[in-house]
Amino acid sequence: MASVLNISAYLFTPIDDPASLRSELQERVDARSLRGTILVAEEGINLFLAGPAEDVRGFVDELRAEERFAALTTKESWSAEQPFRKMLVKHKREIIRMDRPAIRPAAGRAPAVDPVTLRRWLETGRDDDGREVVLLDTRNAFEVDHGTFAGALDWRLEKFTEFPDAAAAHRDELVDKTVVSFCTGGIRCEKAALVLREDGIDARQLDGGILGYFEHVGGDGFDGDCFVFDERRTVDARLQPTG
Repeated sequence: MASVLNISAYLFTPIDDPASLRSELQERVDARSLRGTILVAEEGINLFLAGPAEDVRGFVDELRAEERFAALTTKESWSAEQPFRKMLVKHKREIIRMDRPAIRPAAGRAPAVDPVTLRRWLETGRDDDGREVVLLDTRNAFEVDHGTFAGALDWRLEKFTEFPDAAAAHRDELVDKTVVSFCTGGIRCEKAALVLREDGIDARQLDGGILGYFEHVGGDGFDGDCFVFDERRTVDARLQPTG
């Protein structure tokens, strides 16, 4: 029976005290039966947690009580076993490394496409204005190999820091098209879409990433499973472990 609640969540929000917040969060998670990883940086917070539902949701509720984290949203799934071996809280320079400090989603997001709208676009290959839709997978190559949207562009990235240069190299292929960037949970495509828009590309991001798409519309248009960074390895369109 699946009794362990797994969540992923992130929020780009200014954090003036990431080092002290790291210590505070470590104390909070130590007081609960949680495992996973939390990253804090000046640009925001990124977390993957698993444990009893009351502990996971209680911790998230405590975070949301702070104004800077009030907009935090989570993606939930369930597993029969704890998918993490330990609990880590880390202070990082970025919650998702791109090495482009000028790219700051907290200052303004790129337009987002919700899963229901994307599924409609996939059925015709066009957006609501009749423009060709191109899906761009912003994940690393080994993740893409487990599953991706049918026909999505895959630049065979080895690490996310390669994305800006790859975007510049492929710019001419994307001009005059509606580009939807996507990733596992949304955090990478937040930055990716901003980079593309700086290069003059009409880019949007898939709201909630692949996991959000699975949650709201299932696996329509997606081939394979979604790689996740815990001992489950992959989940299917029902958000059930397959690894």
